[in-house]
Amino acid sequence: MAAGYPPKVPELYIISRNHTSKNALENANIMMNHYYQQASFVQSATTPNTLPQEGGIEVAFAGRSNSGKSSTINRVCFQKSLARTSKTPGRTQLINFFTLPEGQLLVDLPGYGYAKVPENIKLQWQKFIEAYLTTRNTLKGLILVMDIRHPMTSFDQGLLKWAEHRQLAVHILLNKADKLSKGAMHSTVLAVRKELANYQMPVSAQAFSATNGLGLEELWAKLDNWYERGAAI
Repeated sequence: MAAGYPPKVPELYIISRNHTSKNALENANIMMNHYYQQASFVQSATTPNTLPQEGGIEVAFAGRSNSGKSSTINRVCFQKSLARTSKTPGRTQLINFFTLPEGQLLVDLPGYGYAKVPENIKLQWQKFIEAYLTTRNTLKGLILVMDIRHPMTSFDQGLLKWAEHRQLAVHILLNKADKLSKGAMHSTVLAVRKELANYQMPVSAQAFSATNGLGLEELWAKLDNWYERGAAI
């Protein structure tokens, strides 16, 4: 195996913003999914020893600090503040677990990039996340949230290289697609998919908006597949 493998997971931290949409209830009959709406917080983990016992299938959400990851989780589950946000780094070094029916788990990983915290704290977070991603046998896939206006950053690529090494399936959400024209949105999605062809693991990408629900049904279908709830997509 080449020197330097497995690649390091990017330095991790959370300082995310919760997006409140004036259209949050628009088309509620379409944009609600009872299964994911039943998500509820079960516990946080601060060290490998405090991780919950492995049981059902787990799907983890990861993303850069300003990618809208928490808002994405809230949109998926149609809950206003299921995934809480904070600007206090000391509160954000947690892995948060949310339970779903049949014992499945949705996992919110700390965000990464631009952490204004001491280097030793960064290293602690990084080792913790690496331990989770490396040892968690029930982890089925990773939802990687990116800002569609700034996709495939060096941090994102570092996480993709790690997932490739582990052969972990990744589905990329190009979030904030509502900020672009339809033409620019489609062009960006095609460009990202072209770049992903260089990775040797199951990886896919779609446009998404946590603000207005664009792409939500496609995301639900991907999650249903990973949670073994329906036909593969």
